[in-house]
Amino acid sequence: MHAPTLCPAADIPPTWRRQRPGSGPRAPQPGPVAPAEPEGCPQRVSVGQRPCSGGGRPGSSPVQPSRSVGPVTRSEGARVSETKGQPRSDRPSPDEPPTGPGQGAAAPRPHPDAPPRGGILMGRPFGVPVYVTPTWFVIAALITWVFGHQLEAVLPELGAERYLVSLFFAVAFYGSVLVHELAHTLVALRFGLPVRRIQLQFFGGVSEIEKEAETPGREFWLAFVGPLLSLVLGGVFYLALQPVRPGTVPGVLLAGLMVSNIIVAIFNLLPGLPLDGGRMLRAVVWRLTGRAMSGTVAAAWVGRCLALAVLIGLPLLSARRSAVSGSGADTFTDAILAAVLASIIWSGAGQSLRTARLKEALPQLQVRALTRRAVTVTADTPLSEALRQAQETGARGIVVVDGRGDPRAVVRESAVLTVPEHRRPWTATGALARDLTPGMRLPATAGGEELLEALRSAPASEYLVVEADGSLYGVLSLADVERVLTAAMAGR
Repeated sequence: MHAPTLCPAADIPPTWRRQRPGSGPRAPQPGPVAPAEPEGCPQRVSVGQRPCSGGGRPGSSPVQPSRSVGPVTRSEGARVSETKGQPRSDRPSPDEPPTGPGQGAAAPRPHPDAPPRGGILMGRPFGVPVYVTPTWFVIAALITWVFGHQLEAVLPELGAERYLVSLFFAVAFYGSVLVHELAHTLVALRFGLPVRRIQLQFFGGVSEIEKEAETPGREFWLAFVGPLLSLVLGGVFYLALQPVRPGTVPGVLLAGLMVSNIIVAIFNLLPGLPLDGGRMLRAVVWRLTGRAMSGTVAAAWVGRCLALAVLIGLPLLSARRSAVSGSGADTFTDAILAAVLASIIWSGAGQSLRTARLKEALPQLQVRALTRRAVTVTADTPLSEALRQAQETGARGIVVVDGRGDPRAVVRESAVLTVPEHRRPWTATGALARDLTPGMRLPATAGGEELLEALRSAPASEYLVVEADGSLYGVLSLADVERVLTAAMAGR
């Protein structure tokens, strides 16, 4: 993928002002206004646009397309998805209450190991937290009902107790899914890839591996070990079934677990992303072409074809079976199941493509190219005066300094936009600023994965950018980073 340069974001006049043609500079106007652009520059910063020339300070460096790295979400047992590339969603809202000198500290952020909303921590095998999401209880209830209905025909003497047996089967089946996920986890840890957590949810399990394998060989084994363990479990249950008398509760449970693990293995071996087989195909193409992106594109399109095959093929097979048995209820259920599975596979394949684009663009995401020019004012400076200075210098950032000129806070653009024009002469700039924390000071040389990790560790809407000697370079807006990331994910 080519990586053209972009229009310098800092050359754009402040977004919090508006001018009428021929009227000269005016006082700032309330509300967000689309920024004016230098002649020849695109209206929006996005990957794929023509470069604009510039110098070497903020506002003159060409903006480069971005890349993003985040946790690799690998889902087995039923699906695999990738959700990397974007700064954490638990950052403070742009509309958070103003914090600045004398205004209080920033709101605390969630612990990085915080569970998914509503998730229940079940344990930490090998130091990796395992969570059960509320959707698991839905599928557990569904399995209990379906398997209990089947037990009524096989073991009618159980009566209502068949649902207790079915519940045990549901728990044991997801225990097998957990073993499947732990296989991925152990191999990832063996390869030095950190695993954030494991989730048990509606359609199986998710192992959130924070980095991708560095070689196609490691990628192949990391994907293959899950289905391999499911096949091994199927064999174990088959051997355990041999001495058991058929038509008994243990016999039915062991047979059900044997079949279900074999189905999980076969399903995950299908050669299309986001399934394990798709990642194995990606590794093979990666090895043959030498490009991970080529492997991702091939496996993702195979995954989309697979989704269409599931959507159309499963209901047709069910309809043919129902024509023989004379029952149409199973056909309707299978059609719903096919639609859900197809949507999961299709969306997972598309997400794999987007994250691959982000990874390919990552080295071009540089702080120096995205930094906005900034002016410095004291905390008691009226907002109208601070905006006037920013307008005169073409700056798009405001930094609050103390009496010695040392930066103490960064003014939040979202807070400025909420102040009506008539209140700006009476509003202190410091009231709209957020106090600087150590994580909000970024080196001008940062970029790529280093930049994204810094944004994750200290969520904020604006950051202070400094040179190696500690001098002020400018202000980095999270909105600019997100805009470039979004453009890269969309392939523009």
